[in-house]
Amino acid sequence: MPFGDQPADKAKATDVAKRILPPNPKAAAIVAVGFTLVLYLVELLDVILPADLDHGGIVSRQASGLDGILWAPLLHAGWGHLFSNTVPVLVLSFLAMAAGIGRWAVVTAIIWIVSGLGVWLVGPSNTYTVGASGLAFGWLAFLLVRGIFNRAFGQIVVAVVLLGVWSGMLWGLLPGNPGISWQGHLFGALAGVLAAWLTARGDRPKKKAAGSLEV
Repeated sequence: MPFGDQPADKAKATDVAKRILPPNPKAAAIVAVGFTLVLYLVELLDVILPADLDHGGIVSRQASGLDGILWAPLLHAGWGHLFSNTVPVLVLSFLAMAAGIGRWAVVTAIIWIVSGLGVWLVGPSNTYTVGASGLAFGWLAFLLVRGIFNRAFGQIVVAVVLLGVWSGMLWGLLPGNPGISWQGHLFGALAGVLAAWLTARGDRPKKKAAGSLEV
């Protein structure tokens, strides 16, 4: 074995930081499709069952609506709402697994909770907020800034393409569109930036202590 610093750990960390596609595309596709199918199953149950499942969404600034943070991304206000979220959820969730499914689960949990808390704090009163669009905005923001934090040119290029494809989503960050939770979109995007910053710190190779030598 040659003298000097061993490059294996650093090379592995660099590979994770600059990866564009999931390390196991088949498994990532199964997870993305599986999550989307869960959304369709929940909507089907909402249609079949006499109870209105959408009432399990987030009700802002009410203690009884706080648990809606857990359920809101799984619920949709009709098939049209779900159809509009399907492609972004499929594509963005798949690409967000570039650092692995475990990392994606952490990123998704951050977006899920932070966006839900944001809606609960500043969302409109006396309304139920539902939908996976907060997750979609979070994943998009995560992908947009992850390349910047990791200084990965390939990720930045992909992010620019995504921004071009879904540039219309940016209008969802602004108030004034009736029936659209811009709060969920905005806090989802902010949560995606937070998740990118937190996880990018773990992607970077750790610096060796001064004076250390590995053989």
